[in-house]
Amino acid sequence: MRIRATVAAVSGALALSAFAVPAAHAATAAPNVTFSKMKVNSGKAITIGATSTVKVKATYTVTHPSTVSMTNILTGPVLYRGTSAKDADTQVVSDDPGTCTKVDSTTLNCTATITLPAKELYNSDAGTWKEGGLAVDAKTDATKWQNDLGTLPVRRTAKLTADATPEPVKKGGTLTVTGRLTRADWQHGTYAGFGGQSVKLQFRKAGTTTYTTVKTVTTSSTGALKTTVTAGSDGYYRYSFAGTSTTSSVSATGDYVDVQ
Repeated sequence: MRIRATVAAVSGALALSAFAVPAAHAATAAPNVTFSKMKVNSGKAITIGATSTVKVKATYTVTHPSTVSMTNILTGPVLYRGTSAKDADTQVVSDDPGTCTKVDSTTLNCTATITLPAKELYNSDAGTWKEGGLAVDAKTDATKWQNDLGTLPVRRTAKLTADATPEPVKKGGTLTVTGRLTRADWQHGTYAGFGGQSVKLQFRKAGTTTYTTVKTVTTSSTGALKTTVTAGSDGYYRYSFAGTSTTSSVSATGDYVDVQ
């Protein structure tokens, strides 16, 4: 497993390493619980920088027969890639068992935290992850894995710059706007150029609050951007990238140009 957090048992008991199933208990009956209403990071994409460690909250509901005691059953959310939460090559479980509140004799509402460290990820891990659930009987180590409780995008953080020259410029003169689009390279802990991407050059007139698109520019193999426009009035130029399924959206800080 590429990622496997340690899940601590409640009440000061010894930690269970990633809800792992000891071979001796492989035949023990799994906890009779069902997960539902799983939501990680409020359903929003998780964006991870080149060296970031991101912690997100998960909420979920656990149901069980009224005859089943939950005293020794630990539960938590799972994020994974593949067809099975249990057997996924890329998988992360909650840092600790969920903190649960009893709703009635068969229902618990729970919260937990999941940590995703960039240093444990491959760049190819960016994309859609699945949500699952994991329950462990703390007495027998028997486990239940539940798959396909939802999906969540995990994206590489993008950065974008913009620089308009010359400054100041005469009205009707030519402005050159350069910039660079980069994104997190988790495997090397840095930001690398993102080539072949469509990026919008936008302008906001001084005294206004809205940017409008002037043209679309494609990044070079190194993520570089360069184009020219005719200077018309004072204002701010920026590049804006809509993002992809693996990379976050981003807009550069606007560069103010004084037109004389």
